Amino acid sequence: MLNNLRFPTAIHILILLEKNPEVWMSSEYIAGSINVNPVVVRKEIKNLKALGYIQSKEGKGGGAKLATDAGKITLAAIYRSVSEDQKGKLNSPNPACPVGRQINEHLTDLYEEINKKTEEVLGQYTLENYSKQFK
Repeated sequence: MLNNLRFPTAIHILILLEKNPEVWMSSEYIAGSINVNPVVVRKEIKNLKALGYIQSKEGKGGGAKLATDAGKITLAAIYRSVSEDQKGKLNSPNPACPVGRQINEHLTDLYEEINKKTEEVLGQYTLENYSKQFK
């Protein structure tokens, strides 16, 4: 769901890289822009690299760059990639309670509906057209 902080972090990283295609951006620089710890950025860079969205290199002069055309990356695809680890994270309510024994089933259905609508909206944007609003 959109309360997942990984989604805005991933979008922020990708927009920075899209806006600076010739620059190897360091995790420290990106973290400064997002105002988070560089470890958070490095974890997300690793994920985005595994998805084929970015390339990275270590060492002096290293950093990250886009590895794919920004027009081919949809915000829905980014959302799906960072939301996978949120699935199934519901608590274990009391099964003796009439609400507790049913709540997770109903919440799962609700979350699926919300995610479907969210992906429909995000599917209308590519990284390229979304990043045009950042001057």
